[in-house]
Amino acid sequence: QVQLVESGGGLVQAGGSLRLSCAASGLPFSTYAMGWFRQAPGKEREFVAAISSSGGFTTYADSVKGRFTISRDNAKKTVYLQMNSLKPEDTAVYYCAASSSSGIFLKLKRFYPHWGQGTQVTVSS
Repeated sequence: QVQLVESGGGLVQAGGSLRLSCAASGLPFSTYAMGWFRQAPGKEREFVAAISSSGGFTTYADSVKGRFTISRDNAKKTVYLQMNSLKPEDTAVYYCAASSSSGIFLKLKRFYPHWGQGTQVTVSS
């Protein structure tokens, strides 16, 4: 059974930083690309960042480029999202997800069959 468990969310002031983690089990982690998505109240779940299985390829939403960094540790079966210079509009539930796809397809929700339960990030102004 595949499990993705996010942690690290919380309340932070604008301009602050948070580091999200997602621990995976039940799948060959090193062969899966990983992504982060977020969903704000009343909005659709949107792509944030993704990383290839080896970590050699990363891609970001324009809204977070230069502020967020995705990384992974295949030995620990964990993917991270370092979030700096946080803004109130970054407030959302953040989800990690696993995909066997690659490249531009990693920006699309439908290419992720496995999802975590989400962690809340709230940025106060």
